[in-house]
Amino acid sequence: MRHGKTFNHLGRKTGHRRAMLSNMASSLIMHKRINTTLAKAKALRVYVEPLLTKGKNDTTASRRNVFTYLQDKYAVTELFREVGPKIADRPGGYTRIIKTGFRKGDGAETAMIELVDYNELYNPNDAGKKTRRSRRGGKSNVENKPKAAAPVKDEEE
Repeated sequence: MRHGKTFNHLGRKTGHRRAMLSNMASSLIMHKRINTTLAKAKALRVYVEPLLTKGKNDTTASRRNVFTYLQDKYAVTELFREVGPKIADRPGGYTRIIKTGFRKGDGAETAMIELVDYNELYNPNDAGKKTRRSRRGGKSNVENKPKAAAPVKDEEE
């Protein structure tokens, strides 16, 4: 029976499972995409999506809260500097799981989990947004440069 079984224990004790999910979440944030088994990818999605939501507002409290889960200051920095601003307008669903077949050794179903906003193949309309140009400068950059001041001639000559 499955009474009270609310999440997949992944065949590990609590400490091992927390450490594994923390390491996998750090790797996902740093590399934007990782390959793992389907069961671990589904467990990781539940673990990392609230952390990505916290990464949208850069406050000291949210940084400390995320650090308690990740235990990696470089991953926390990457989350709040790079990933957070990029997913700021997305209301949820920050990760995508793509099944990649079966592992040869034990037949486990493998999957790739990735951050949605970092895949250009699945987001063709977002590629146009990245080439945004500002109105200042433009192509006539040579004309906008300040010219050297001409030497002032004395009127007494």
